Amino acid sequence: MDRLPITVRTLTPADAARWDAFVRACPQATFFHLSAWQGIVEDVLRHRCFFLFAERAGEIIAVLPLAEVRSRLFGHALTSLPFCVYGGIAAADDAGPEALSALEAEADALARKLGVQHLEYRNLQVRHEDWPRQDLYVTFRKAILPEVEDNMLAIPRKQRAMVRKGIKNGLVSETDGNVDRFFALYADNVRRHGTPALSKKFFQRLKDSFGEACEVLTVTDPAGKPLSSVLSFYFRDEVLPYYAGDDLAARDLAANDFKYWELMRRACERGCKVFDYGRSKVGTGPYSFKKNWGFEPQPLSYEYRLYKRDSVPQNNPMNPKYRAFIALWKRLPLGVANAIGPHIVRNLG
Repeated sequence: MDRLPITVRTLTPADAARWDAFVRACPQATFFHLSAWQGIVEDVLRHRCFFLFAERAGEIIAVLPLAEVRSRLFGHALTSLPFCVYGGIAAADDAGPEALSALEAEADALARKLGVQHLEYRNLQVRHEDWPRQDLYVTFRKAILPEVEDNMLAIPRKQRAMVRKGIKNGLVSETDGNVDRFFALYADNVRRHGTPALSKKFFQRLKDSFGEACEVLTVTDPAGKPLSSVLSFYFRDEVLPYYAGDDLAARDLAANDFKYWELMRRACERGCKVFDYGRSKVGTGPYSFKKNWGFEPQPLSYEYRLYKRDSVPQNNPMNPKYRAFIALWKRLPLGVANAIGPHIVRNLG
């Protein structure tokens, strides 16, 4: 018997609840496939979105969130999904190849209609062996053990000593109801590294949109001075530390190691089973930090369909052509950097 036909539609507010129900139940889907990203990307970052889904007999069987990023500095792209480390198509196990083909055909037609330079899928696994691929990024994911102390003992000795140093220094972790302390640490941190900061409005919108699934954890010294902070997402049985920042004093006090331990400890106590340390660029400090915690890098398959490009774009700080900009940004007063930064970084994705 032939399968019922597949239709491809664009997400509307009326479809959001069943879209999210599908995402939460689909093993291929991630936190970044949730429908709230459409409003965040459109309203705060001002990029037009096209959240596509494939339907059979009135049931969603696959989703593909897309956003058009148009920038004079960095080009014109259709991406799944900017500012999200994972994306691409998430399909039900029984969706069949025709559902993927239908969504990809719609995305290709949309990319050509918009006149973009490239279409990018931020896949966790390879889907198209013959497509150009970005090999710069890896992710770090590891199981959270059922007992808190077992997770402590699973941290390699050197980093475990740093966690214990933070405990000995009397550091304290607290969850915040707003993004104020987090943003102050984050904005100063990224400026020191020569990177424009996203707006405070963006982070507040994350908390407003995702509620309890978006949490800020801040570490202070015994006197209450904020040292390090992380904004994390919770999805199914996973915790995803996603944005972070720290004070210059954090390193000497071991506040960063303590922060991630406290996040892992709290996630263990609430029943989470996976700690997703997130994406890093190969050969960078964050890459080494996560490896030192006993996490193994897992390659990400960022795949590209090129239309008006000869090669995969390199809009990242590793590109030598941005060295002068990075050096200049580090010297900007923090207030100036925070005012200008969101207008630049929104185009990076």
